[in-house]
Amino acid sequence: MAPRKVIITCAVTGSVHTPSMSPYLPVTPDQIAADAIAAAEAGASILHLHARDPKDGRPTADPDVFMQFLPRIKQATDAVINITTGGSSLMTLDQRLAAPLRAEPEMCSLNMGSMNFALFPMLDKPREWQHEWEPKLLEATRDTIFKNTFADMEGVLERLGKGCGTRFEFECYDVGHLYSLAHFRDRGLVSGPLFIQFVLGILGGIGADPDNLIHMKRIADKLFGDSYQFSVLAAGRQQMPLISIAAAMGGNVRVGLEDSLYDGRQLAKSNADQVRRIRGILDGLSLEVATPAEAREMLALKGGDRVAF
Repeated sequence: MAPRKVIITCAVTGSVHTPSMSPYLPVTPDQIAADAIAAAEAGASILHLHARDPKDGRPTADPDVFMQFLPRIKQATDAVINITTGGSSLMTLDQRLAAPLRAEPEMCSLNMGSMNFALFPMLDKPREWQHEWEPKLLEATRDTIFKNTFADMEGVLERLGKGCGTRFEFECYDVGHLYSLAHFRDRGLVSGPLFIQFVLGILGGIGADPDNLIHMKRIADKLFGDSYQFSVLAAGRQQMPLISIAAAMGGNVRVGLEDSLYDGRQLAKSNADQVRRIRGILDGLSLEVATPAEAREMLALKGGDRVAF
């Protein structure tokens, strides 16, 4: 029996952390491209990408900024490029979809519901802010809902999924999100193999501990049987412990500076640092890392030659 292959996703910059939190957070298109390429060379077969305003690092949905790094990453690697449709809770759905609809990537993330997505606890740690927008954005999440209604999700599935041939990283922040995904499966709006990302540790979603991971896996097994692949991301310090458990449970893993700024006890100097660390753990578990071609086959993706960048 051939050994199981594990997909490593790397979420390169995200919209959660801000430049004042780490000097290594990639902000400009040059930095995002370089970090993504290095992560792919270290073993990530999927690159999950957000964009930031090159002037001050704030999250942006501007397709022109995405287009400054997407073609460069594609030319330099064979990795699957996965563009966010989440962006930021302060963006409208049309803003969040602008870059994916232009790029028509192989894969996009899709948050499976509206939720409180609280980042304001990060204000509790004293720090010198480089930019005025940073504490304002974090504080705004105290009274903001990340909106993804059923109508919103139907629209994404229709416009991106059916319209562009894009498949999805279904981000499930709580057990109810799994049932929402099953609803779309039952209506024929999504089909397997589903790629479900269990997201643990965001305030407003399920907590980051092993019991919750086991529970999410049990419910997903009940709902989806053998027609899905699961992956796990955990916020902050729980990143490596929980994704290591996920790999031992038969899952895939996600690392990256979107989810945690650390490599062990120190700030990660690059996304590739985290990729190499989890790759070492996988090797210790006698698990093999999936290549981009193997990831495409496992997830039934359309191929890098059918994107619009």
